[in-house]
Amino acid sequence: MRLRFWRSWSIGLRMAFITMLPVVFLFTAFVWYSWYAHRAQVAEELSERGRILARALAETSEYNVISGNLTDLRLTINGLVQSDKNIFRIDVVDASGKRALRVTSETAQDAEPHYYEAPIRKQVVWINLFTDNGTPHVSASSDARPPTLTTEIVGAVQVRMSPSNMLAKQARRFRIELAMAALALAASGVLAWVLARSLTLPLKEAIQALRAIRGGQYRVDLPVTTGGEVGELQASIGEMSVALDRSTQDLENKVAERTRDLVESRNEALRADADKRKLIQKVNSIIEDERKSIAVEIHDELNASLIAVRLEAQSIGTLASKAPPAPETEEIRAKAGAITKLALDLYANGRRLVRRLRPEVLDMLGLHGAVEEMLRHYDSAGCRFSFHSEGDFSKLGNELAISAYRIVQEALSNIMKHASATAADVTLVLDAANDTLRIEVEDNGQGFDPASSSEGIGIIGMRERVYALHGTMEVRSAPERGTTLAIALPLSDASAVS
Repeated sequence: MRLRFWRSWSIGLRMAFITMLPVVFLFTAFVWYSWYAHRAQVAEELSERGRILARALAETSEYNVISGNLTDLRLTINGLVQSDKNIFRIDVVDASGKRALRVTSETAQDAEPHYYEAPIRKQVVWINLFTDNGTPHVSASSDARPPTLTTEIVGAVQVRMSPSNMLAKQARRFRIELAMAALALAASGVLAWVLARSLTLPLKEAIQALRAIRGGQYRVDLPVTTGGEVGELQASIGEMSVALDRSTQDLENKVAERTRDLVESRNEALRADADKRKLIQKVNSIIEDERKSIAVEIHDELNASLIAVRLEAQSIGTLASKAPPAPETEEIRAKAGAITKLALDLYANGRRLVRRLRPEVLDMLGLHGAVEEMLRHYDSAGCRFSFHSEGDFSKLGNELAISAYRIVQEALSNIMKHASATAADVTLVLDAANDTLRIEVEDNGQGFDPASSSEGIGIIGMRERVYALHGTMEVRSAPERGTTLAIALPLSDASAVS
């Protein structure tokens, strides 16, 4: 949290800060020390001069103080004060502390809070003029002892110094030193900026190169302009750029090659899909043709033969009834009746088989009527069927009508075989606006799980028919919730509409 500002700084700003921080510390220490040294020098020099001046005046003013001739002393002190701007005031006091003389400078502005004092001493020389026995000397004293010296304080000199003049001189010196230090600080700042820029400029170029690489321009021109770690970084980025560009080119070539392969495979799959659809349509067409052929053969040959068999059996029965009564005659007539009944049953089965192989009702009534007829047939088998339709089915193509009929037929067959349903609904909608024939078959049977159950033959057959006609098929079911079959067949094919 405390270093968040540092983390947001650039490398150049960090380097300049790191470079200038000790310089600023040194500059601050130097300025403070210079100011303190000048102040201390002023104080020390004033103290020394004040003490020397006080002692010197005390030694030279002894006679003037003793004799009371203060005029000459005043002139001397006044000349001294006027010549030295560092002196604020000089006072001469007697032995009792009473001021005898004061001279104040006219140019000094302020004074120190304390003064320097030196006592004025009067020296008295005592000479012994008598001998040890009390007689005066006629000649010089016979002993070699020096005369006795005594001192007496007759006054004092008080010097009060003014620091303003010296402080002004030291302030000028301090300003010069401060200007030189500031100049050195500025030069250090410029040097730090130049050095930081010489290091950050290659880094900025490296960052721009990395941004270009990030933007997809893998081949960048980044010359090595410096040495050390930064130069190694520039060289590494350049090598990485070349490697990435080469890898990108290789990858693009591989992608282009793979794309061509995929396009070719897709085209082949589309061709195979189209061929498969055509094959399914051809197979369905062949199946329908074969069914039609079989239905014609059954109708024309088998049913005709059954009719002939029935007529022959009826003739045999008639002849047996005209013969004289006998057990053999009754048996012949019974057998003839049995043959007639069997021929009728076979004929009925043949008719049903013909209708399944070739729904004649589709040709006579169209898809709508054929589905209604089929539902009436299935409706008698225990499951109630309802039918809903929308649209005009009269112009529907033969191939599409047969496929739709077969799909509905297979769906109803599955309901009867597997659903155990009690009600089912069939819906046919010819949507001309969307160019689609929609078929929906719904029941309330036991249902199943489409994810876990495999598709039976019936659903597979329906799916293949839908696939061949480029349609879609959806099966929705759940256990105990019935099943819904939704199919959409396009009408855009040439064979869809007659």
